[in-house]
Amino acid sequence: MPFCSRDDAEIYYEEYGSGFPVLLFAPGGMGSNIDKWRATPEEPIRPCHDWTEVLAEKFHVVAMDQRNANRSAGAIASDHGWHTYAEDQLAVADHLGFDQFHALGACIGGSFCLKLAEMAPDRLVSEVLQNPIGLNPEHPEYFPEGFDDWAEALMAVRDDLDPNAVAAFGRNMFEEEFVFSVSKDFIRQVTTPSLLLHGKDQGRDVGHPGCTSDELETMIPGLKTLRDWERPDHGDAQRDTVISFLEENTP
Repeated sequence: MPFCSRDDAEIYYEEYGSGFPVLLFAPGGMGSNIDKWRATPEEPIRPCHDWTEVLAEKFHVVAMDQRNANRSAGAIASDHGWHTYAEDQLAVADHLGFDQFHALGACIGGSFCLKLAEMAPDRLVSEVLQNPIGLNPEHPEYFPEGFDDWAEALMAVRDDLDPNAVAAFGRNMFEEEFVFSVSKDFIRQVTTPSLLLHGKDQGRDVGHPGCTSDELETMIPGLKTLRDWERPDHGDAQRDTVISFLEENTP
């Protein structure tokens, strides 16, 4: 099984296709992992395409299980946060010899993309933010409570974790407002070409509130937006828009 080894983590990844690289960051919140792209018996047609299949026709696609999700495992320290995930993702890119790459992130993956835009703007040539997460003003407790549930389940099977460090990690992840990973001041200065697959009404989709996407539209310079993208009705538009955007921004 392919792993990228770091001093404090083993990050599982899979490769598909060939061409210019695209890093994929799956939905699933703190449990973001490759399997979240797949259809399930309960959801045979997911709103997002399985980009491991769709993009592999034109690009070298790399999907990964994020730290402490599914097959990836690593330490949790009190100073860990979004930058820790970005360092994992950059380590995978280094491991595979990618100087530059695109990134596509769904759900929490949008916040991963924005952190990479902040930390490695010279390497991230474009980003696709698909149904990004954000602070829902009607449900501000949603992500902190979700983190607590994830942490409780993880600590039940990991006796090496310090509960105080895990709690500090959770604060680092979700105390920042808006998209959590970066500030609004940074977003207004983003230079990375960006495509937004717009979130829905916050009453309908608590974790991916439309108000976050509305603000991103007004803040990211030169942002392109696709509002109607969900499968099955808009699957072709979703696929064609994303592929065209990535091709336009491939060096």
